[in-house]
Amino acid sequence: MGANTESAFSRFIASARRLFAEEKEAEKRWEKLKPLLRELLADPAVREQSKSWPECSHKERADNLLFYQDPDFGFVVNGLTKNPHTRTQIHDHAHNWTLYGVLDGTETIERYQRLDDGAKPDYAEVRQTSKLRVKPGDVDLVPPYQIHAEESGEVRTVAIIVRAEKAGGFLQGRYDPAAKKYWQGYGPRQIPYRLE
Repeated sequence: MGANTESAFSRFIASARRLFAEEKEAEKRWEKLKPLLRELLADPAVREQSKSWPECSHKERADNLLFYQDPDFGFVVNGLTKNPHTRTQIHDHAHNWTLYGVLDGTETIERYQRLDDGAKPDYAEVRQTSKLRVKPGDVDLVPPYQIHAEESGEVRTVAIIVRAEKAGGFLQGRYDPAAKKYWQGYGPRQIPYRLE
């Protein structure tokens, strides 16, 4: 990683740490984090360096590159690469706040609403409420339990993701609207990756 990339990432971490220390209300904190992530996404050296990031698996459990985990506040910064036309399972992130920033390529983000009360085991009725095309520089805030899915476009897509805590160690919701099925699975495997 060149000096510019290192300084852009270091600046982002320093700014995020200040924000986590100052803003105690979760929703406000995550809204205020959006412009900080946009600034990181806008750095051309970061985008150039991302071309060499390894491909992430997208099987039952996806892989995320783990760039950073904060020792004091617990937030993590992940990288994610997707080949063209890769679609995620419809899912939620459980209690975890997530900020999803597109660095390269395009994606379609779908949002869903749960219609049933969750009382029936292994069952969920969900309907799509929105479908949005996102491009480099766009940042999507995913609050806890927000049901969604993403699909990459015509070219490889790269994202930088900031999460309130490291995913993969707790269960998250999975949804199949056609079968009205609900189940839980662990979030993405965390693959430590040093930005250099």
